[in-house]
Amino acid sequence: MFGKRSGSEADVRAVQPPDRGHEAAPAAARPAMASVASPPLAPARPPTPAPVIEARRSDSYYQVKATIFGALIEAIDLAQLAKLDVESAREEIRDIVNEIIAIKNIVMSIAEQEELLDDICNDVLGYGPLEPLLARDDIADIMVNGAGTVFIEVGGKIQKTGIRFRDNQQLLNICQRIVSQVGRRVDESSPICDARLADGSRVNAIVPPLAIDGPALTIRKFKKDKLTLDQLVKFGAISPEGAQILQIIGRCRANVLISGGTGSGKTTLLNCMTNYIDEDERVITCEDAAELQLQQPHVVRLETRPPNIEGEGQITMRDLVKNCLRMRPERIIVGEVRGPEAFDLLQAMNTGHDGSMGTLHANNPREALSRCESMITMGGYSLPSRTIREMICASIDVIVQAARLRDGSRRITHITEVMGMEGDTIITQDIFVYDLMGEDLNGNIVGRHRSTGIGRPRFWERARYYGEEKRLAAALDAAEVAEI
Repeated sequence: MFGKRSGSEADVRAVQPPDRGHEAAPAAARPAMASVASPPLAPARPPTPAPVIEARRSDSYYQVKATIFGALIEAIDLAQLAKLDVESAREEIRDIVNEIIAIKNIVMSIAEQEELLDDICNDVLGYGPLEPLLARDDIADIMVNGAGTVFIEVGGKIQKTGIRFRDNQQLLNICQRIVSQVGRRVDESSPICDARLADGSRVNAIVPPLAIDGPALTIRKFKKDKLTLDQLVKFGAISPEGAQILQIIGRCRANVLISGGTGSGKTTLLNCMTNYIDEDERVITCEDAAELQLQQPHVVRLETRPPNIEGEGQITMRDLVKNCLRMRPERIIVGEVRGPEAFDLLQAMNTGHDGSMGTLHANNPREALSRCESMITMGGYSLPSRTIREMICASIDVIVQAARLRDGSRRITHITEVMGMEGDTIITQDIFVYDLMGEDLNGNIVGRHRSTGIGRPRFWERARYYGEEKRLAAALDAAEVAEI
């Protein structure tokens, strides 16, 4: 069917990987991809990591593969291949590879040949050595540190795999293939790029000359099944009473800031809380790389854009937040606040867009407020500190703190209310907290969530307006829960 065509391995980039949502490949060749917004808030004891996908292959394997791959590129017409569906393209590649193996008298077992066939199909049609990792639903992060080193995170713990790329050029080609799916580029002139996979998994790529030991690729995977607050309770991330408080906060349109460190589950928690937004509300999301998975029917998703090769055309997060104010939003969701857009978000929260939410990196609720003030100051606003703090108090109702503990588990450690100003200081009060009590013989963190005994939080009247005061009172009156 295909005529002979000269070319190089770089030509393979022209064949884009398919949308896995519509792919029907056999399980052995290409299992369905997993998805998750942020890493899930895990159980107290991380599950036993699944075995590493494959043992480290020998150099001779890669030499044989390179020989066959080169012959395949010479024998196949990639333009025609791109017109086929995934299954037909795989069968065509397998037929040609089998012919090459026979012609070149390459001796290998049937199992080795099948492994090689799948490997080459992944290189041409997918993301090469990453495909087995992308197919696993228990992996939260994939971290590629150059062609020869690949790490994964499972159950909150990082482990090294035996997977490797043939060389840094193959890794760079796959980085370029990924980012091209969302109209972005990564090369020597533009060596840093944020992108996403078709399922929404977040991708960061940084390549030479900035990455000294070869391209570095980091993928934050999404799970197929979206987590809910009920599941977080089951995992021990929050108590039932705490989850009920979060439901009420989301339902009664309180302005929420979700704070936490890297990998603490901020985006997962944000997705969970947005489940309680009414379906008739218009929600607009602003993100650097679109990864939120809101289930409401009326959602508008906006994404930033980096500058082009001439340094023009950049659309920043602040541009998006400013523009969405003209789009008649009822709630504004900012995936991550990290710069001067903090000022625009607070302005929106304080001018009729109740129930807006955002995340930021901070280690505790007090630090989250300080970071908000710092980001506004760094944006060039010459406002007195007291004015900025008054605006923060008038805008933010609740701070929810997430944390990843040393045993790899995730916990919601604070539900904290912003009360107001006392002098030049912002006053807060904790509604629910997580107390660390030590660890068991297996090294698992032992602790408990408890109510601080606050009778009526500041948003009590808001909860009454939405008919939630009885549930709120029941949750606040609950005693300390048993140890988790």
